Amino acid sequence: MLPMIVHVPNVCSSLVWTRSEAGSCQSNPNAPCQCQESLEPLPLPPGQCMQGRWSQEIEEMEDKVTSPEKAEEAKLKARYPHLGQKPGGSDFLRKRLQKGFARVWIPDPEEVWKSAELLKDYKPGDKALLLHLEEGKDLEYHLDPKTKELPHLRNPDILVGENDLTALSYLHEPAVLHNLRVRFIDSKLIYTYCGIVLVAINPYEQLPIYGEDIINAYSGQNMGDMDPHIFAVAEEAYKQMARDERNQSIIVSGESGAGKTVSAKYAMRYFATVSGSASEANVEEKVLASNPIMESIGNAKTTRNDNSSRFGKYIEIGFDKRYRIIGANMRTYLLEKSRVVFQAEEERNYHIFYQLCASANIPEFKMLRLGNANNFHYTNQGGSPVIEGVDDAKEMAHTRQACTLLGISESYQMGIFRILAGILHLGNVGFASRDSDSCTIPPKHEPLSIFCDLMGVDYEEMCHWLCHRKLATATETYIKPISKLQATNARDALAKHIYAKLFNWIVDHVNQALHSAVKQHSFIGVLDIYGFETFEINSFEQFCINYANEKLQQQFNMHVFKLEQEEYMKEQIPWTLIDFYDNQPCINLIESKLGILDLLDEECKMPKGSDDTWAQKLYNTHLSKCALFEKPRLSNKAFIIQHFADKVEYQCEGFLEKNKDTVFEEQIKVLKSSKFKMLPELFQDDEKAISPTSATSSGRIPLTRTPAKPTKGRPGQMAKEHKKTVGHQFRNSLHLLMETLNATTPHYVRCIKPNDFKFPFTFDEKRAVQQLRACGVLETIRISAAGFPSRWTYQEFFSRYRVLMKQKDVLSDRKQTCKNVLEKLILDKDKYQFGKTKIFFRAGQVAYLEKLRADKLRAACIRIQKTIRGWLLRKKYLRMRRAAITVQRYVRGYQARCYAKFLRRTRAATIVQKYWRMYVVRRRYKITRAATIVLQSYLRGYLARNRYHKILREHKAVIIQKWVRGWLARTRYKRSMHAIIYLQCCFRRMMAKRELKKLKIEARSVERYKKLHIGMENKIMQLQRKVDEQNKDYKCLMEKLTNLEGIYNSETEKLRSDLERLQLSEEEAKVATGRVLSLQEEIAKLRKDLEQTQSEKKSIEERADKYKQETEQLVSSLKEENTLLKQEKETLNHLIVEQAKEMTETMEKKLVEETKQLELDLNDERLRYQNLLNEFSRLEERYDDLKEEMTLMVNVPKPGHKRTDSTHSSNESEYTFSSEIAETEDIPLRTEEPSEKKVPLDMSLFLKLQKRVTELEQEKQVMQDELDRKEEQMLRSKAKEEERPQVRGAELEYESLKRQELESENKKLKNELNELRKALSEKSAPEVTAPGAPAYRVLMEQLASVSEELDVRKEEVLILRSQLVSQKEAIQPKNTMTDSTILLEDVQKMKDKGEIAQAYIGLKETNRSSAMDFHELNEDGELWLVYEGLKQANRLLESQLQSQKRSHENEAEALRGEIQSLKEENNRQQQLLAQNLQLPPEARIEASLQHEITRLTNENLYFEELYADDPKKYQSYRISLYKRMIDLMEQLEKQDKTVRKLKKQLKVFAKKIGELEVGQMENISPGQIIDEPIRPVNIPRKEKDFQGMLEYKKEDEQKLVKNLILELKPRGVAVNLIPGLPAYILFMCVRHADYLNDDQKVRSLLTSTINSIKKVLKKRGDDFETVSFWLSNTCRFLHCLKQYSGEEGFMKHNTSRQNEHCLTNFDLAEYRQVLSDLAIQIYQQLVRVLENILQPMIVSGMLEHETIQGVSGVKPTGLRKRTSSIADEGTYTLDSILRQLNSFHSVMCQHGMDPELIKQVVKQMFYIVGAITLNNLLLRKDMCSWSKGMQIRYNVSQLEEWLRDKNLMNSGAKETLEPLIQAAQLLQVKKKTDDDAEAICSMCNALTTAQIVKVLNLYTPVNEFEERVSVSFIRTIQMRLRDRKDSPQLLMDAKHIFPVTFPFNPSSLALETIQIPASLGLGFIARV
Repeated sequence: MLPMIVHVPNVCSSLVWTRSEAGSCQSNPNAPCQCQESLEPLPLPPGQCMQGRWSQEIEEMEDKVTSPEKAEEAKLKARYPHLGQKPGGSDFLRKRLQKGFARVWIPDPEEVWKSAELLKDYKPGDKALLLHLEEGKDLEYHLDPKTKELPHLRNPDILVGENDLTALSYLHEPAVLHNLRVRFIDSKLIYTYCGIVLVAINPYEQLPIYGEDIINAYSGQNMGDMDPHIFAVAEEAYKQMARDERNQSIIVSGESGAGKTVSAKYAMRYFATVSGSASEANVEEKVLASNPIMESIGNAKTTRNDNSSRFGKYIEIGFDKRYRIIGANMRTYLLEKSRVVFQAEEERNYHIFYQLCASANIPEFKMLRLGNANNFHYTNQGGSPVIEGVDDAKEMAHTRQACTLLGISESYQMGIFRILAGILHLGNVGFASRDSDSCTIPPKHEPLSIFCDLMGVDYEEMCHWLCHRKLATATETYIKPISKLQATNARDALAKHIYAKLFNWIVDHVNQALHSAVKQHSFIGVLDIYGFETFEINSFEQFCINYANEKLQQQFNMHVFKLEQEEYMKEQIPWTLIDFYDNQPCINLIESKLGILDLLDEECKMPKGSDDTWAQKLYNTHLSKCALFEKPRLSNKAFIIQHFADKVEYQCEGFLEKNKDTVFEEQIKVLKSSKFKMLPELFQDDEKAISPTSATSSGRIPLTRTPAKPTKGRPGQMAKEHKKTVGHQFRNSLHLLMETLNATTPHYVRCIKPNDFKFPFTFDEKRAVQQLRACGVLETIRISAAGFPSRWTYQEFFSRYRVLMKQKDVLSDRKQTCKNVLEKLILDKDKYQFGKTKIFFRAGQVAYLEKLRADKLRAACIRIQKTIRGWLLRKKYLRMRRAAITVQRYVRGYQARCYAKFLRRTRAATIVQKYWRMYVVRRRYKITRAATIVLQSYLRGYLARNRYHKILREHKAVIIQKWVRGWLARTRYKRSMHAIIYLQCCFRRMMAKRELKKLKIEARSVERYKKLHIGMENKIMQLQRKVDEQNKDYKCLMEKLTNLEGIYNSETEKLRSDLERLQLSEEEAKVATGRVLSLQEEIAKLRKDLEQTQSEKKSIEERADKYKQETEQLVSSLKEENTLLKQEKETLNHLIVEQAKEMTETMEKKLVEETKQLELDLNDERLRYQNLLNEFSRLEERYDDLKEEMTLMVNVPKPGHKRTDSTHSSNESEYTFSSEIAETEDIPLRTEEPSEKKVPLDMSLFLKLQKRVTELEQEKQVMQDELDRKEEQMLRSKAKEEERPQVRGAELEYESLKRQELESENKKLKNELNELRKALSEKSAPEVTAPGAPAYRVLMEQLASVSEELDVRKEEVLILRSQLVSQKEAIQPKNTMTDSTILLEDVQKMKDKGEIAQAYIGLKETNRSSAMDFHELNEDGELWLVYEGLKQANRLLESQLQSQKRSHENEAEALRGEIQSLKEENNRQQQLLAQNLQLPPEARIEASLQHEITRLTNENLYFEELYADDPKKYQSYRISLYKRMIDLMEQLEKQDKTVRKLKKQLKVFAKKIGELEVGQMENISPGQIIDEPIRPVNIPRKEKDFQGMLEYKKEDEQKLVKNLILELKPRGVAVNLIPGLPAYILFMCVRHADYLNDDQKVRSLLTSTINSIKKVLKKRGDDFETVSFWLSNTCRFLHCLKQYSGEEGFMKHNTSRQNEHCLTNFDLAEYRQVLSDLAIQIYQQLVRVLENILQPMIVSGMLEHETIQGVSGVKPTGLRKRTSSIADEGTYTLDSILRQLNSFHSVMCQHGMDPELIKQVVKQMFYIVGAITLNNLLLRKDMCSWSKGMQIRYNVSQLEEWLRDKNLMNSGAKETLEPLIQAAQLLQVKKKTDDDAEAICSMCNALTTAQIVKVLNLYTPVNEFEERVSVSFIRTIQMRLRDRKDSPQLLMDAKHIFPVTFPFNPSSLALETIQIPASLGLGFIARV
């Protein structure tokens, strides 16, 4: 890599330090200069550094100054030239050194620089400073007595961690080192700007900052807008290439292990992702695929890096005029060949060797005979064959895949692996010494034999030349043996040479794969090359590398100087030349005449030249003349060069050999004679004039671009040029590189290695500062500090330092305001300059202004604090006073309440005593009274019961007697009634039989029937009434009877129970008398027993007492246990309840989570489906584009007759033709073709056919085989036909002539069509091709004539096809026309009788003509195949025709019989009708009834007789008859309804006509009536009762689609329409086609509609109004199809009238799905349009614009300001976003979009706003501050207010802003304690862990009062969030589209009320 190494001089700090409470640097306002680090070079020999302004001032001051004070002042001025000259300058300098407590940097041997604070005031002449270190120690820092240099000042804390190092106020080495350390360690930021340089520190850890989302975030952004990144540099290069039309280059340099290769790889990945490829060959993938190949053959593990690039490369990525990648080209430099044969400890050879060894077990690698890497000498020297975390076998697979992608075939890949394996085996070849001057190889040496087998060379020959060499003199040539050491060196040289050739060969093939045939418009080069190298032993390789770095450093210095001066000139400020370190003397030392390289080449030409003699020549030439060249004290074989970065000592040993690049020619000749074809290819370029891979025997390969063509010249000249040394070739290659870089705009990336141990995020200050000094970063700062490093635009300065201005100072002119303020703040005008757009400050002035601003803010804060504290104390005093009064009030109240309580208690005690005494007396009285009442009640009850029992017995006896007597009477009555009724029944039966006989006789006559019917209804009604009355009486009697039976049963049961009880009482009385006697005896016995029991009782009571005591003790213990058990039970119950609650909560949570997961799965499925639809639409558009390109590419079709396959039927041919027309319907010429040719592709059919694509592909081969078989059959049949007699020659000759005529006519018509197309394409002007233009009319007339001619020719073709069908008879022996028929299908296709007659005449003519050879009907035999196929079809059709004929005859006979019977019936009915007409009207009804009764009776009798034997048939007949009657009744009801409806309409119309006539009569005056002549009056027709349908002709379909869809403009005609009117019109047309049951018309209309909508959106897809309009109409059309589908789920909200309008014949569910998919595609297109419109506004309006003025301040910025790449295109504000949202919402509402769909669109818009804002916030450190958080929250609140105004708060849009809201809250909350961390973790649930940590790392204070977030706090956050399972992705997916749904939204609009405006041009459709 190319390091830009700068000599770091001692840097100065400011001379003025003042006390500061905050500890920051303060300055005197009277002395505005704070600090200027002038980078003074270290002592160098004369001639190395350019003599500039500073050195001249030093010499002049040393000559003039005599006194010590003046001498000191002079030195200070020399050190700080930016202080300037001013009267009384010495006093000014002394005052600047009077203050203490400033923070400074002091040198430290361990940390390089340490921070300290000045404790004692510094005075001029002091020799030491008293400092306080940060670790708490005090230090006395002694100044240098010679230079008296002061330590460097520290920057204010607010400036620490800046994105750009040039934004620092104090520019010096410790400030740069500290800023890089803070960003790298604390903020985990690896990229930092340093002016034009990007400093990249290797983190030694994978960071998630290189994904596609990061690339998209940086794409299109200006370099200063985002945080530093390699993608920002790549974007800047890409943008400048497109803007300035100038090639770019990115120079990546640094030490090994610093990350150069990775940085270059990411830059190329960015170009490949952003630009894409110009073709379908995926060139960007090939460019990226070259990386693994080059890493495998050019990278190796070193002690510093596991994947170190051991070569430099410059890749040119080519772009076309549209700035898309078209190819690339690679140039390589300095391949380290010595690594092939030698590796140091802990290092490896190139990766490819270890990949081969790891893949040795692969079958195709068996022939290489490889094994473990430790078995080979060339791979085991480092002792570290394995890299931790790297699988060499997998890497080998990746390498092979990359080779395949780049077009390196498998054979070439195996050839490469053979050569590499041969190199490994060659390393194992051993030599044995014969003597000191010769050696030999053991016989049949296995490694050598394997090498020879792999290389395809002779073993003996190779063995010989490995041990011998050929020497050629002027006279003879002889072979000389070589020693073992020489043989080993020769073997290693051969291995290195082979590897170098192979490396070059691979690079050439990679370049060939990346080469493009398209002309390259511009390119971006990426240079990845070594940085400056210095080791303990430095040789030729290090010399070349450092030489290249000297050249690159010179180019870097010139470019930085040029940019700095151009900036001053652009801003038109006075400037002086800036001196910078010039390394031209060092370059002259190396490459000038008699320089080091020149002397080296000269010594190589000497016969006896050696390294020692060359060293002596160097000493003699340069030691005394050049101060940059030195000789080491203790060595005569080394020299020292003072490079720009450091002194380097080079050892001369090996320089000559490496420069000569010696390889034995005989060994190369052996390899060239190899049988292995690939090996000689490697050495083909040896004879070229300039070899791109001239190798050194021990080092690296300098590669140049391989010339495209070999240069021609004489052989002698070629041999001479071939002897160019490595140094000479490298110098030429370097010059070519410099020319390339100078012709481009360079961009610099400096990679820094933070430590040598590869520890992640570990910063070694020593190693870092060493690289900073060597890579040009400090040189950039020095040049910037020498002028005006700080630059502010006037607006930025005004915004930042507005607090320093008074109201009267603020003018309308910002520039003049800034000038006036600066003149007051900074007295020395040399410290700043006013440019055209910026203010330029010298170093230190920004810190001074920041100090003034901080002082002003601090004073304001003190005033605010004073006021607030006084207010708080006053508030506290008032609160305490109110509290004291309140306490007093409550104490006094308490005392009063205590006294009142005492009085209440005394009174209550008295009342209690009174009531207690009363209670005792009253209780005693109640007991006495109660006892008396009980005695009385028992006595009275006994007497009353006795009386009651007596009365009850008497009453029950009376009741029994009553019921018994009644029962006897009723039994007698029933017996007599039964006998009477029986006699009556017998008599009535006899009379009924007689009457029945009479009735049967009279039933036959009609007159009897009439008599019976007279009065029958009245009789039936009377009988019915009688029956009802009898039933009522019967029911009443039955109820009474049941009641009586129940009473009787209950009384009898009571009596029986009383009787039984009395009997029992008598028996008990008898038994009781006997028991009394026995009881008296027992009493005597019991008395004796009582005495005994009393004695026993006493003993038992004693025992009971004991038992009682025991039981009481037991009970007490049990109670205790019970209480314990209860407590346990309660605890267990509590636990159970808690567990139940937890379980319920967990179950609820699980349920909620599962529902959420199901919703997420549903949304994911929906999203996947919609993404597939999106991809399908993209592919469909791509297909259409390709189809259009193909149609444009095809100018004229091939001559000849273009035919469709004649095996199709005519209908199939028409459909095929129509599909072809549909595919090319964009061509204007085909718009006027017949309607049957314009049928577009059916969408549902298309979706079905998609599924069958794979099946058809499989069937393709089968069809091809069948076609071959048919061709063979055709040939065989042709051979047979040739043998037949030519019977029909004349007939087929006529047909061939006819066909030829048709073909010629067809050719002529096609040529005319092509000429017309060509004319249309050439005349592309709109006035020529406009529909009304003359040329257009002429073309359309020609087209119409051509179309008519084509129709005529088509009819002739149909006739010929029918004739071909009839030719079957010619083959058969029949000669008549009786049995020959035309196919039914063809006859049906003939349009009229004329065609049929013409076909019949053709048949007759063909029968007359003789036969001919059917194989020669046409040139390809197609008609013969048709004929053979139709023969079989005719046979099948004949058999079917015969069977149909027989069935037809049978049916005809049956129908004849039915016709005859119907005729008879008709005659009879006519006679009856004639008779009825002669009768009067009253009799007609009776006669018709009589006739109908007679007819039905006859039919019944007929069917009874017919189905007498089969009752089932009779029953089915009756059922069918009933059904028929029901149908007739329903029809009658419908007709009645229709009649009533028509009558109502007639009344309404009559009323309207009357009103109209009255109105007309009122408007006409009497005079007009008299004077005006009577004219015929046109009576206007009133509107019909429309059915909500629109009728159109099928040929008008294209006109309908054109006027309603293609040419309808939402901004024009559609503005005044009913929302969704096109959808309603289309649906009404579909309804009419459904009403007609025309499926073809429905399918054609729907397909045309869908295709036309797609075409409109493709044409005007970037117009929001158009997309919104058609999304609304598509959804409305979809809802109409659902609403009127007839499905119950969609008909709930319909009116009865709307339900009548439902579709009746077709189910359009499939088309609903197609429309739904189309709506999804339109929605996604709408979202993309929204995003394209909103994206430029979001960052500016949400982040950058200050909606609340004065809240956020602009921090000092460096060279990389915002909009540094392009000019400002206009600032967007939050109001711009809100206005745009209002515009979107109003347009969607105007188009009638569904409210739910509007909510989804708004949700998507807010997600885009939130995602883009948050992504930019996460990538911009300058936006992460407290004030910016307030600004964001205010902006979000405005967006929420917009949602409230639009009633969209429930749309979910606010939730999409939650991550942004939480990020803004995170910027504003406290970030110190653990409680703050806990609050942050609970608050930021919508942010991922990576986003939270990123925001905390980026948090930057804008003012000194804010504090940075500590590293410990961030680690605390990470520990708390480690269990959170969220995405590791840093940025939100701004391209994410939520899955859309279309909820059903029925329309209340009645279809019959819709009027069609005339502006639509749809006069050809009619309302139905």
